[in-house]
Amino acid sequence: MKALTSTDFHFDGQKSVYHGKVRDVYNINDDLIVMVATDRISAFDVVLPKGIPYKGQVLNQIASKFLDSTSDICPNWKLATPDPMVTVGVKCEGFRVEMIIRSILTGSAWRAYKDGCRELCGVKLPDGMRENERFPEPIVTPTTKADEGHDLNISREEIIKQGIVSAEDYSVIEDWTRKLFARGQKIAAEHGLILVDTKYEFGKNGDQIYLIDEIHTPDSSRYFYADGYEERFKKGEPQRQLSKEFVRQWLIEHDFMNEPGQKMPEITDEYAESVSERYIELYEHITGEKFQKAAQEDNLAARIEKNVKDYLASRK
Repeated sequence: MKALTSTDFHFDGQKSVYHGKVRDVYNINDDLIVMVATDRISAFDVVLPKGIPYKGQVLNQIASKFLDSTSDICPNWKLATPDPMVTVGVKCEGFRVEMIIRSILTGSAWRAYKDGCRELCGVKLPDGMRENERFPEPIVTPTTKADEGHDLNISREEIIKQGIVSAEDYSVIEDWTRKLFARGQKIAAEHGLILVDTKYEFGKNGDQIYLIDEIHTPDSSRYFYADGYEERFKKGEPQRQLSKEFVRQWLIEHDFMNEPGQKMPEITDEYAESVSERYIELYEHITGEKFQKAAQEDNLAARIEKNVKDYLASRK
């Protein structure tokens, strides 16, 4: 099985390219973005040395489906998916905040709560909550990028006071965040899942605000299985998660958490294929549809390049 781990395309009108941990983003004429979801996989802030077949297709197609199924709530950047691993859309100036919304006390929020924190990003938290307990209603806990690249928690008041986002724009994106999350929860429930928390990013093109990037994928969202949630919660047992947590666990078992002196374990073809199968399983659970594997051509990059070039030419 083949995996796409790097790209080096040269499209007509290409101004620049940004290679992220898993996505390669091409700027076309400061007008369009060509976002390629590669098969790279990251954990503990490091990209693993081997790609995961079909992972890019899984993430791109989940995001594409959810962008389509929420486009009545707010405009989003997507224009087309000319290839199973590519989305092309409107180039926006991204706001310097990530809108994180949580329906259940878990993860980093639970760790902070356990240490005595009762206010998260300006939101007061009630006493006496337990791990994996539902909030009375979902809470919005934004983060902003520090200069060193770390995400910092920040309150609505500070975002507006520091001029990161205007009060007017913030009220729009917070409203959309709640509506998008409610839709995501509804779709998840139809497939026997709970959308626990997720993040949204927004940007502007001219005066218009758009939802940008990807939404509701296992890389940006946490899902629990609905079946057994209440019983596990009552007994204080860990919840069954649908996320890439299993990759982190495997690395931990092989003594790797990207700390000094630790060595990345060997990623065998067999292990990469087992992760690929898990991602396909994630796709089928989250969308409720059978995953259609894109033809495994000898040269994935050549297929993508042709499909994107044909699409860009069709816009002229």
